[in-house]
Amino acid sequence: MTASPPADGAPRTVRALPAAFSFEPWTTALVMIDMQRDFIEPGGFGESLGNDVGHLAQVVEPAKALVAWARMRGLLIVHTRECHRPDLSDCPPAKRLRGAPSTRIGDPGPMGRILIDGEAGADFVPGLEPLPGEVEIVKPGKGAFYNTSLTHVLVSRGITHLIFGGVTTEVCVQTTMREANDRGYECLLVEEATGSYFPEFRDATLAMVRAQGGIVGWTASLSDLVRV
Repeated sequence: MTASPPADGAPRTVRALPAAFSFEPWTTALVMIDMQRDFIEPGGFGESLGNDVGHLAQVVEPAKALVAWARMRGLLIVHTRECHRPDLSDCPPAKRLRGAPSTRIGDPGPMGRILIDGEAGADFVPGLEPLPGEVEIVKPGKGAFYNTSLTHVLVSRGITHLIFGGVTTEVCVQTTMREANDRGYECLLVEEATGSYFPEFRDATLAMVRAQGGIVGWTASLSDLVRV
């Protein structure tokens, strides 16, 4: 049985690109992608790939502000983590052996085994942990719909619109947005709350998302969103 919408569930419209984005809080979820220590903090998997994790650290405070806004508005909040089983049975060799990192998925690192569920590095950065009643999705791939319960979670709650933040913009965030678009969800990406190790990749992804009249979705600034 579905409960009645809260009093604060009136439709809202935010200034966005390529046009205004309208949504009802009662049928909208915030999806925060992979705000994990292994990607964002020194010593994690991101740094082992030779990346400057400082680019992602800049996203943490805007992400916290976005989550706080969503909680205030009564949105469903979904937090994803990309990580694998300790035996790596859900990590194909094509993923684990790609590139030339100093440490690979499953190898020991400063925060435990790299990207392994239950290890400290696979956990959320401080301040972005789920609260009771929020949804946590552990995903073995880049997209949050692949081999997870996310579809069931959204359908069972009548969700039609998704607001996104997280990292990295061009990989897991964009992959999940495209998966969501194919499933019929209307998607908005919050510009300050997403980031990449390569700032030019972030900017290019924002442009791709909203190109051709919003072929994947919309983008909006955090400052405009929190006003609605």
